[in-house]
Amino acid sequence: MLSIPPAQIGRISILTRNPVPMAEGHPHVTVITHSDFGSYPQELLDQLKGAEGCVWAVGTPISMVDRDEYVRITVDYPVAAAKAFSTLSDNFKFVYVSGEGATDKPGPFSPPFAPIKAQAESALLSLPSTHPSLRPFVLRPGFVDASPQPTLASFIPARPQPLLKKLIPVLGPVYRTLYPGGTAPTTALGRVLCEVVMGDGGRIEGDGVEGDGRIVRNWGMRRLAGL
Repeated sequence: MLSIPPAQIGRISILTRNPVPMAEGHPHVTVITHSDFGSYPQELLDQLKGAEGCVWAVGTPISMVDRDEYVRITVDYPVAAAKAFSTLSDNFKFVYVSGEGATDKPGPFSPPFAPIKAQAESALLSLPSTHPSLRPFVLRPGFVDASPQPTLASFIPARPQPLLKKLIPVLGPVYRTLYPGGTAPTTALGRVLCEVVMGDGGRIEGDGVEGDGRIVRNWGMRRLAGL
């Protein structure tokens, strides 16, 4: 999103607890330090006035926190944000970055996050009944593949990681070779997220799209990206 020319998008606001070095030097980007993603006071909303959409990518691995904290981060935070941001525009697009495998009917091979992310999706997609200006979307990426953008690694802060993420340098090339359709290259993922949040808020059509045109599966994302 930071690479979008200012002619195509007037302003980007990033809500964050920590500095965002990648945003430095971008005149159309404003970094707003915000410590509580469950609360959005009016003074903060005033800073966001004029915004027409949001890409919500706040999250943490389920293995790194207890269940209550994971629910708070995965469900409560985005729902609170979507409700608050719906006041910013008559047609506010809220794009929730979920995960391939999210389901309210998990099976023995479902990822641990599956029912909780599905809970968040359901809560967000039901909000227009009480917040009619909101246009929620869900995008479920598969294996997020940053190999097309190797410089991203230098911007990712050092912090404890679950074992699976530590193995990405080894497993990533294998996964890309054996199951390329299950990957979500960051360049393609970013492009589709931007197109949805900059769109008109209407239903998305085509293969890989569910939930009355509001849920984009990983293969739907790849199709929209031309992969």
